[in-house]
Amino acid sequence: QVQLQESGPGLVKPSQTLSLTCAVSGGSIIISGYGWTWIRQPPGKGLEWMGVLAYDGETSYNPSLKSRTSISRETSKNQFSLQLSSVTPEDTAVYYCARLSPLLEVDYWGIGTQVTVSS
Repeated sequence: QVQLQESGPGLVKPSQTLSLTCAVSGGSIIISGYGWTWIRQPPGKGLEWMGVLAYDGETSYNPSLKSRTSISRETSKNQFSLQLSSVTPEDTAVYYCARLSPLLEVDYWGIGTQVTVSS
């Protein structure tokens, strides 16, 4: 059973960088064929895919967020991270990390973490 756990500050000031980490247990983040992704849900809105880190270290980002988003990993700790720069109140959301199966379906989710952007 794969488990994912998000962690990071719940409050970020405008113009700063939002940084979250996803700790993964029960499965390695370098297993061939799997991807590790970040998804967010602003209040009252639907889910928004932010980007994915493939098992081989390749990344792909939502074009609308690409200029501000970076996803990286620390294989020794079996975790991956999200950085979103120059945040505004519109970046307030519940942020989820998740695993993508080889069929590009999310098969495991973290519980999510609320991040509020406010001065």
